[in-house]
Amino acid sequence: MFFDSSESISGGSRTSTEAFVPHGHSLDPFACPCCANALSESLRLAGVDLRDHAAELRSAPPKVAEASFITNAKIMTMDESCPNADSLWIQDGRIAWIGWSRDKPEIAADARVFDFQGRTVLPGFIEPHMHLPPLALLDSFENIGPFRFPSIDQALSHLKETAREVPVGEWVLGRQFDPSLQDGPDVLTRVMLDRVTTEHPVLVYNASLHLAYCNSRALEVAGITAETVSPPASEIVKGEDGEPNGVLKAGPAMAMVARHNPGMRNQNLAESCLEVFKRANRVGITTLCDQGTGLFQGPRELDLYQALRKSNRMTARFRFSLGHTLAAEWDKTDIAWGQGDEWVRATGWKIVSDGSNQGRTGLQRQPFLHSSEQGIAYIQPDELDKAVEERLRQGWAVCIHANGDAAIDHALAAYARAASLGLDPGGRRSRIEHCSILHDEHIKKMAELGISPSFLIGHVYYWGKAFVDDIFGAEKSAKLDRTASCEAAGIRWTLHSDDPVTEMGPLRCIENAVTRSMWKSEELLSAEECISVDAALRAATLDAAWQCHSDHEIGSLESGKYADLVVLGSDPREVEPRKIHEIEVLETWVHGERVYGV
Repeated sequence: MFFDSSESISGGSRTSTEAFVPHGHSLDPFACPCCANALSESLRLAGVDLRDHAAELRSAPPKVAEASFITNAKIMTMDESCPNADSLWIQDGRIAWIGWSRDKPEIAADARVFDFQGRTVLPGFIEPHMHLPPLALLDSFENIGPFRFPSIDQALSHLKETAREVPVGEWVLGRQFDPSLQDGPDVLTRVMLDRVTTEHPVLVYNASLHLAYCNSRALEVAGITAETVSPPASEIVKGEDGEPNGVLKAGPAMAMVARHNPGMRNQNLAESCLEVFKRANRVGITTLCDQGTGLFQGPRELDLYQALRKSNRMTARFRFSLGHTLAAEWDKTDIAWGQGDEWVRATGWKIVSDGSNQGRTGLQRQPFLHSSEQGIAYIQPDELDKAVEERLRQGWAVCIHANGDAAIDHALAAYARAASLGLDPGGRRSRIEHCSILHDEHIKKMAELGISPSFLIGHVYYWGKAFVDDIFGAEKSAKLDRTASCEAAGIRWTLHSDDPVTEMGPLRCIENAVTRSMWKSEELLSAEECISVDAALRAATLDAAWQCHSDHEIGSLESGKYADLVVLGSDPREVEPRKIHEIEVLETWVHGERVYGV
């Protein structure tokens, strides 16, 4: 058995009603920012290993939540039977009572009393789609992305300053570099990185995680020269002079450099995962869901999760979906849907059916703008049909990654076939991940089948202008992330970051869904798809809990559920919509204990 303590969860019934390139960069066909498969492959080939995390991870005594009484708060419960309150009583990590202070019961004499002075309280935010092991590794890299540094010159200047603080000979590592969103050249070359430093090997990951860039010192350490042959399904890019230009495309080429960095090989990944949880707490997140477990190190990732659970140091709950590409290996284990406990639990089976739209690998009905290409099917329709049927019969909730409209056609056809066999994918809360380009017939079919989408809403804000100008054109781009249409159809939907594709930030996601604004543009992307703040908040709390098969225990603030909550500096319903992301997260509580506070 995977965990010492396991519980099975019933499917249950529905519990509620529901810049890119302003100056014309080219798109790289290798860039597929969803699911980080190339990064995972590069780390595996580089020998970044999952060691005995239980032995390495410092443990803490079992958590004992103290009794607490919170009062004088502005509480949005997400419970339709009692939508608002001003007080709640926490006992043994759960909500023992919630309501109005005038009606409060007799509280335990030893309860701590907290006067929240009218501050806004919500259920803790839930991130339903991210990638924990790759993110934990990359968190030690310096972020030189566009939302810290709008230009490439600024990013490289910062990296140069970072190099000055690193002992000579040690590696300088960067991440989130995105020439599609940062002003400057289309690519980061060896010559450019040599200007950062020649005393250190430098390795920088593109935000897509399918490309990396290195300086001359890194190429030298790796033994890569003009004579070096690119590994299969990968490329060491060379200039007109035949010399490597520092650009590495896809996992095997990236691994040829990454394997020479001892710091990456020796990182305590379990401790880094705990740091990711703390970062999530800082933006109000109390539960995370990994969508693609095993893509980094196969079934051994379960040992990592178990070590985290046994450490008693988790500051966020964790759910995960198994990656389908490792189906044969998973079938050799005893892992099953619902296995685990309230802290760590298996809740889904993840199938990647296509690539990404901004990488021009999302599978389309029609070619991309100014192109004859229609993207890539990572799994053929008949194979997808069989996989969906097989995993539903085993009791799994299926999560299909589908970005392009043709990929969504295939996903819905597989779900419809399963439904015709009596397997009820909707009843299993099966999902479509990203679900980017939705036609009206897609929405109708999802509603009929009970299929739930989770939207990478950052597509609208970060890449919306690129979709309009360079990738799809205005008409098709208007079909991106159609939250309002799904809401009108009675479909339960959620918002996610896909971190490390975009950074975790539920308030930013909520703002993106409410405003549909685009970075470096005054225009909105299909304003008719703007959603209400209330609906977006529900998507980030109760409906995300429902998608993660956890709404019986989290997602709303009501008696009997765990006391996971976030305290905000302002009510999101009362601020100017474009300033929702500026709201300060004051405190985050998990299991009745404060895990973050300013």
